[in-house]
Amino acid sequence: MPQHVANSLPGTVHGQIAQVGSVHGGITFNYHSAQAPDQVPRRPDQVPRPPHRFVDREWALAELDGALAGAEETGGCPIGVFSGLPGIGKTAAARQWAHRHRERFPGGQFYVDFGALAGGAGGDVSEALAMCLRGLGVYDSYLPARLADRAALYRTLSADRRMLVVLDDVSRPAQVTALLPQGAGSAVLATSTWRLGELALDGAALLHLDVLDRESSLELLAALCEQRRVDAEPEAAAELVGLCGGLPMAVRLCAARLLTHRRLTIGALVGELADEQSRFGRIGASSGREERTMVAALEVVYRDLSDTAATVYRAVGCLPSRAFDTALTALVSGYSREAAQEALDTLEAASLLTATEDGRYSVHDLVRLHAREMSRRLDPPGTEREVVRRVSGHYRALALLADLAVRADRLRITEPVEVLGAGVREPGSGDAGPFANSESPRRDALDWLEAERGDVLAVLRAAAAFGFDRQAWQLAESFTVLFLHHRHLAEWRESLELGAAAANRDGQPAAEARLRSLLSRPLLDLGRDDEAREHLEAADQLAVESGRVVLQASVQEFLGRYWDRHDPARAADAYRASLMLNLQAGEGRGATLARYFLGCAQSVGGDHAAALAALAEAREDLLARGDARMAARVLADLGRTRARLGDVAGAVADLRQAVTELRGEGASHYEARALEDLADLLDDPAEARDCLRRALVVYKEGGSPRAADVLSRLVGD
Repeated sequence: MPQHVANSLPGTVHGQIAQVGSVHGGITFNYHSAQAPDQVPRRPDQVPRPPHRFVDREWALAELDGALAGAEETGGCPIGVFSGLPGIGKTAAARQWAHRHRERFPGGQFYVDFGALAGGAGGDVSEALAMCLRGLGVYDSYLPARLADRAALYRTLSADRRMLVVLDDVSRPAQVTALLPQGAGSAVLATSTWRLGELALDGAALLHLDVLDRESSLELLAALCEQRRVDAEPEAAAELVGLCGGLPMAVRLCAARLLTHRRLTIGALVGELADEQSRFGRIGASSGREERTMVAALEVVYRDLSDTAATVYRAVGCLPSRAFDTALTALVSGYSREAAQEALDTLEAASLLTATEDGRYSVHDLVRLHAREMSRRLDPPGTEREVVRRVSGHYRALALLADLAVRADRLRITEPVEVLGAGVREPGSGDAGPFANSESPRRDALDWLEAERGDVLAVLRAAAAFGFDRQAWQLAESFTVLFLHHRHLAEWRESLELGAAAANRDGQPAAEARLRSLLSRPLLDLGRDDEAREHLEAADQLAVESGRVVLQASVQEFLGRYWDRHDPARAADAYRASLMLNLQAGEGRGATLARYFLGCAQSVGGDHAAALAALAEAREDLLARGDARMAARVLADLGRTRARLGDVAGAVADLRQAVTELRGEGASHYEARALEDLADLLDDPAEARDCLRRALVVYKEGGSPRAADVLSRLVGD
């Protein structure tokens, strides 16, 4: 890779990634932001369009038509499975069928790529259910934590829809059966390199895709690189598709080369490809013919790349992330943005990568493996490690900037100046990085983290695997701000486990304590309370060893959250300890939050007078700090405490005001809870029903399971 490349990026960035060293001035990010809850489409249309020039699979599509129609007549949810080799066209066939039958599914088309989801312990299925529930209109705040509860809610919400669910890159039958919708006329279409024969017991139509026949391969070649060229060299064209082995991806690679090199004849390309197949046959006799075909086709295309494009290709193969843009490509290859963009254009024209709708690029897994192998063969030792080092540092900086934009005064062990350099102003100064100059830096930062979630986790895994422990735990710490708002529990848990282990290896007890205490949150949500307690007890000891009083206070607050579930008295003791430690450290906001949680615990425990005092003081301080959202939450708990004391008039007044404030802050979940509590206290049945109706609207819009309870109350009245 070229050396001594300056880290400078003036102007405007188009895409989701910017190379960050020392940041001077503003950086503008143009990317597809996540939809606001009230913008969730009523008819999801998530399946990507099929590729240009689809051929041959008409028999499979027709067979699928018949199988799904027959299954629909017998009841239940029909399942179709396309299986076959990588690069055989399974995904293309599934997308083509979905595209042709859009009108058949008025409830929408849902799409999950299991290849992009983290596996292990059902985490991929859980996240797939979350993706579908979001498509059905469920807010993150209402997503159940447990896999079984998500599956139950999915069945409920899909019961009145006629919908199609397309599942790409499935590896286990459970990934399909967990996502079967309940609505009459719905269907599931999956793709897999495995045949998934177990699904036959569920009535699935198992359609194994073989290689293209000669005629179909010629049809695809002619469609991609012009019929006249095929007609001019019919024998050579027939030999070429024969050498491609009927693999659509290999045909597309060859067609792209013919298109980009107008003077290259089909006969000359046949000679090149034949030589490569012979060479790989000699050195890889144990490989299958299809594998040798793909490698040979990739070698032919690769050999024709310019030095710059070849270097970028190899660097892309070393990326742990599945998607990338020009800025990241420039960072890992060492080229300027202009040179990197030119190389990406070349690689796209050669069909070695695909431009995505958000302005980034992706590569097929087989192409990625080939690019990585070429890097290991041709680049200096340690090149892949260097790419991971650069990428992990890059994402660490951007994740920290996003974290600062969401909450600059949040407790963090990472020192911003260590990651960002002295060029970024102090947090809270109004210019803490690329999100600070947007109209809504907090929202844009969370949207960026959500859009990059899968790639950030992939980078975190790679950083930990290569021993970049400092980058790993600092990235995990900043990354957790996303999960505090969007609770992807399996990914949250994994990122914190990786971060805590990295902090331990890095000899950073404060960081390990912080990450272990944060880890208790997803573990509690997942119902793994014993594990949460173990991590909290270890975090408590590490925090004391670190000598950081504020960190000790934070761990005590997390312990209080644990004891809230098991022993309210011990919870109150933990919150008192947190309050005293925060006051000792001069941490005002931490003390206020500890006082708030203490008041809630005292109220539940029956000490209502002390609870009122603690909650009133917490609300006053939060208002002084400009934290209207948290202040409104405190006011609602003040109302609940007054109700427990028998002060109905005071409780009604507090809850009325809390509803107004929470609505103004867009805190719909807390607003609905306050409305339910208010309805319980009102003497006027009509007003109480109005409160419940409003709560029902909020719960229905967010997909909350509480909607059913509120509806039963309304019907019962």
